Amino acid sequence: MEIFQIIILSLIQGITEFLPISSSAHLILPHQVLGWSDQGLAFDVAVHFGSLLAVVTYFRKDVWSLICDGLGGFRSGQFSDDGRLAWLIVLATIPAGLVGLTFKGFIETHLRASAVIATTTILFGALLWWADARGARREGLAQLTWKKALMIGAAQALALIPGTSRSGITMTAGLMLGMKREAAARFSFLMSIPVIALSALLLTLELLEAPAVDWSSILLGVVLSGISAYLCIHFFLQFISRIGMAPFAIYRFILGGALFLMIWMA
Repeated sequence: MEIFQIIILSLIQGITEFLPISSSAHLILPHQVLGWSDQGLAFDVAVHFGSLLAVVTYFRKDVWSLICDGLGGFRSGQFSDDGRLAWLIVLATIPAGLVGLTFKGFIETHLRASAVIATTTILFGALLWWADARGARREGLAQLTWKKALMIGAAQALALIPGTSRSGITMTAGLMLGMKREAAARFSFLMSIPVIALSALLLTLELLEAPAVDWSSILLGVVLSGISAYLCIHFFLQFISRIGMAPFAIYRFILGGALFLMIWMA
């Protein structure tokens, strides 16, 4: 890939991975508008790894506390709030893992069409707006139960459908279950860590069978996606309580409409 293409795709992945606006819907735009070819498996690994580094770095203190308290509580049988949250994240990861392993081939073959991505972009954007407007927004992470965590995890499994947005659907589920905006966003970001890690691992295993890769492009992709994802997480958490989800839903409507227009004009 040319360096301009690497920069644009890395920034798109880094920014859209954690905003509720669908990374897959954005990654299809350069191919549709500019006629770019697929970026390839190696680059997918790079930008996923960059996003993983960003979220782990941003929540490094939380992650360390979750690991220590989670393991400590498992041994002692007495769980702190962070220890309980750690196991709720594990529980919430299971549905997406099972669905991904079972239906990965079907999804890649049948659900990556532009029409599917445009439809889900609009549909789940409307659901996000409704959940934000109608949700009670009273509960924090301390009030999260295992049943609610499992329901958010089941919602995360829907994000395997392109255009849904992993962060968008998990925040939507959290808001529908009465969580505060920042709590829903924080849980979404924390539960992204095992999902992105597993995704990056599977892609890496596939990459082992691929031909030689351009390591300079890979490194640039990791750095740019990591930096943009880190900044995205920081500013999103800073402003989400004030701006709400409506601007992101409206943006999804515009994006989905643009995708439908490109399909119609093709």
